[in-house]
Amino acid sequence: MSESLIDAETRRFIEGQRVGRLATAGADGAPHVVPVVFALVGDDAYVVIDEKPKTTLRLRRLRNIAENPRAALLVDVYDEDWSRLRWAMLRGPAAVLEPGPVQAAAVAALRARYRQYAAMALEDRPVIRLRVERVSVWRADAGA
Repeated sequence: MSESLIDAETRRFIEGQRVGRLATAGADGAPHVVPVVFALVGDDAYVVIDEKPKTTLRLRRLRNIAENPRAALLVDVYDEDWSRLRWAMLRGPAAVLEPGPVQAAAVAALRARYRQYAAMALEDRPVIRLRVERVSVWRADAGA
């Protein structure tokens, strides 16, 4: 098994956050960023298109991934004490998974992380997989 791109400290930080921001862009390069909940499994991050109210299931993030698979997930902490600021960005190709074993494992990981998903029918819902190829981290106290 190859070594993870995400070091243990960064993984603990990412897994300690409840929300991230998923950035995608379509063929035209126009950025689109949405807040998401996520699960990190190995060097893959997963986001499900859940049952929360949406005006359409033809979401821009899904259309963008079909046109341009390059995506990023940003996880951060803000504090009025700026010495506590920190973020991690995961970048790589994204894909929309169809129902199957990988999608089912992603749904299980998301359910384990978010109790709200226990009551939602997610088995046939699209799941976005971001394959992490690059990790960028920053923290205000890194020089301390």
